[in-house]
Amino acid sequence: MTQYDPLFSQVRIGALTLKNRFAMAPMGPLGLGDAQGGFNQRGIDYYTARARGGVGLIFTGVTFVDNEIEEHGMPNCPNSTYNPVQFVRTSREMTERIHAYNTKIFLQMSGGFGRVTIPTNLGEFPPVAPSPIPHRWLDKTCRELTTEEIHTLVQRFGEGAWNAKRAGFDGVQIHAVHEGYLIDQFAISLFNHRTDEYGGSLENRLRFAREIVEEIKARCGQDFPVVLRYSPKSFIKALREGALPGEEFEEKGRDLEEGVAAAKLLASYGYDALDVDVGSYDAWWWSHPPMYQAKGLYMPYAKLVREAVEVPVLCAGRMDDPERALSALSDGVCDIISLGRPLLADPEYVNKLRNGRTACIRPCISCQEGCMGRIQEYSMINCAVNPQTGRERATAYNPVLRPKRVLVAGGGPAGMEAARVLAERGHRPELFERTGCLGGNLLAAGAPPFKEDELALVRWYENELRRLEVPIHLNTTVDTELAASGFDAVVIATGSTAKTFSLGEGAPVCTAAHILTGQAPCGNRAVVVGGGLVGCETALWLAQSGKTVTIVEALDRLMAVNRPLCDANSEMLDRLIPFHGIQVLTSASVKSWSGGSLRVEAAGGPRELPCDTIILAVGFREEDGLYRALEGRAPELYLLGDARKVSNIMYAIWDAFEIANHI
Repeated sequence: MTQYDPLFSQVRIGALTLKNRFAMAPMGPLGLGDAQGGFNQRGIDYYTARARGGVGLIFTGVTFVDNEIEEHGMPNCPNSTYNPVQFVRTSREMTERIHAYNTKIFLQMSGGFGRVTIPTNLGEFPPVAPSPIPHRWLDKTCRELTTEEIHTLVQRFGEGAWNAKRAGFDGVQIHAVHEGYLIDQFAISLFNHRTDEYGGSLENRLRFAREIVEEIKARCGQDFPVVLRYSPKSFIKALREGALPGEEFEEKGRDLEEGVAAAKLLASYGYDALDVDVGSYDAWWWSHPPMYQAKGLYMPYAKLVREAVEVPVLCAGRMDDPERALSALSDGVCDIISLGRPLLADPEYVNKLRNGRTACIRPCISCQEGCMGRIQEYSMINCAVNPQTGRERATAYNPVLRPKRVLVAGGGPAGMEAARVLAERGHRPELFERTGCLGGNLLAAGAPPFKEDELALVRWYENELRRLEVPIHLNTTVDTELAASGFDAVVIATGSTAKTFSLGEGAPVCTAAHILTGQAPCGNRAVVVGGGLVGCETALWLAQSGKTVTIVEALDRLMAVNRPLCDANSEMLDRLIPFHGIQVLTSASVKSWSGGSLRVEAAGGPRELPCDTIILAVGFREEDGLYRALEGRAPELYLLGDARKVSNIMYAIWDAFEIANHI
């Protein structure tokens, strides 16, 4: 018996029994479908890995039931009606493998995106919607769906669900009266201006959702579970404008009073469970919460829904802390814990928790660079801290026949990942770090409370390196003599250092890293020079600590060069800056400091900014001197991470994995 045993008790959705209380939350399956609407080998391997990791229920990411009324580029996401033979064949291969682990899997089915269609996925026809309303991203007006088209979509939900049942899926999830997608647009009066039977009253606005579940039950039987992804609150201040946590505003989307009433109706229509979150594309940082959001942020809303309905309720939203998950069950918040990004970071999360190996769970850092960022930029789901996600077969560990003794220089994320992977494969790495601790730039990055998971990632690496018995040499600088002392290969991961410049004698200048790690004090009035991600996050942390902060950025906007950065992260941070009273000067440059004031050249002319601390966040410079010194002198020499090219944590870890998995 362990304290977490309640999380491993059985639970039912309709007539279906799940082996534990963990579900894999639906996440966009970009890159996991084939050209005919089936699942490709990557998709099969990806979902099977999460089943092998112990989760009780898997929801696939969004799949479509139509490719005519709303056109979707193929291949994009799987489609259960596009080529039913291909869909059933590939899905059956996947569901059979997943069932071997006693895990259940539901197909998430979408009626379309409507006004929130991603521009790169938009076909040549105008986007559709319940009414002629503005598109979320483009300066286009959506075309109103006809009643006949609505009926066609309902019919295709039935066809798609029947194909899913034939393919071995244990149920389906409808996508959704949630996040402002097409069916949700019908449910929200802000978007639905219709005067027919699909507009007006709440019951009429939910008619689309009602007809879908009735059609599926008619085709697949009453015992075939149908779950609804559901958002009881939208957090919309106005079209394309969302509210921040703690902000007072008038809800223009779905408010909680209507949200609870709608939940009762939806359960009465025959939905077997409600999968609860909040937010909308107009307030994307609620639906896809970055690190600036509190953990467990959906719990209050899930509890309201659970108290209102008789069907099971699922709750996601940064629920990776098992203590929080346990309290959610015991406090009546929900019946099932949904884990999305935590299962990208570590598909073995559930098994590790059950076996008492919590220190071995690789943490999600909510950066959204590898998941949502890459979905936006490249239509591919991955993970910044787990390079194998979505590429399980191609990046499987390559065991070695002849172990090599490998020197790894640098104890930042790239060096730690390289040493870890080398040891996993059977090599004999030794890690050398010139300072007294591991972590590199993660130590500064993880200093603000909202970035605590980056420090958790350092602790995970430390635990893994101990488990793998990797020798770690702290306070040791690698030189050419050490590198030549019997090592078969040398990996240089010496990272980067912050760029600096002088503003004259006596100027109170320091780097963001010095402030974040406490190596330099910060006065009450600070100017942050540089409006990239580091500068903005440093400024936010200082403002939240009660400091008066100004950001000076040379480019015409903040965070202009940080990519792939999910819009949920960048948009929320961009709005948190003025919300916390941080002044911003763009297209500006600092010139000099004198008498307690920083002189800045801005678009409107010179400015004097009174300050007692000047914080430089103007980028980093590669530390590749050791690599240059060793070129031609080491039998195998590799340069990776920031030492090769300054980038972000994702590419540092991915670089390291690629090199270390092929030495």
